[in-house]
Amino acid sequence: MQTIEILEEDDNVLVINKPSGLLVHEEKQGSAEPTVVAWFLTTYPEARGVGEPQYDMQGNLIERSGVVHRLDKGTSGVLILAKTQEAYNHLKSQFHDRLAQKEYQAIVYGYFKAIKGRIEAKIGRAKSDPRKRSAFKNAVGTLRDAVTDWELITQNAQFAHIRLMPKTGRTHQLRAHLTFLSHPIVGDGLYATKEQFRSTQEVSRILLHAHSLTITLLNGEQKKFTAPLPGDFTHFIHKKITPA
Repeated sequence: MQTIEILEEDDNVLVINKPSGLLVHEEKQGSAEPTVVAWFLTTYPEARGVGEPQYDMQGNLIERSGVVHRLDKGTSGVLILAKTQEAYNHLKSQFHDRLAQKEYQAIVYGYFKAIKGRIEAKIGRAKSDPRKRSAFKNAVGTLRDAVTDWELITQNAQFAHIRLMPKTGRTHQLRAHLTFLSHPIVGDGLYATKEQFRSTQEVSRILLHAHSLTITLLNGEQKKFTAPLPGDFTHFIHKKITPA
């Protein structure tokens, strides 16, 4: 199990900096792969059962106690977990009503002509690969509204470091929207082209980081939680985008 940094906690919530490469919860019942939830319940066994039941493809109940929102396995950064059902309901409603403010940072392939923008493109399943989501016109299945704001931080001819503010929370939203812009995320073997992915083979993870989350706690206090950029992220920036 990787080391998990605790950013803040109280009697109702735990805020962590999730490392890349760690699942938030098991994908099927009885999986032996390490997860945030397994670590959480080892540390806070009284939180078992907090949340809502969810089932795997075979109809078996999966363990996801405390999970209010998810990050993909490869994504690092801020994740908030609920220790009590009251806290879960309070936090979950803010994500549902789009009141939680999320900021991600990513390193993407390509050069931007603008310094900021908004992506409003519905997301469905990719026709070519059921694992992927797509914002292109040939997407299949149910198409869901999705909105992402973005801002440029720095770039060169090959790569850009950007800030992302998703206004909706669709599966793979940022990955699909950036691919729609022809700027897939560095290290994303699922969405980048083979040529792009081969050009950054030294990168062992998708360079997407949940940098901050602003949300109202059970006591009515609005707080912003921030997870600093991980070392591999900053190393790529200094080596590939803004070398001294």
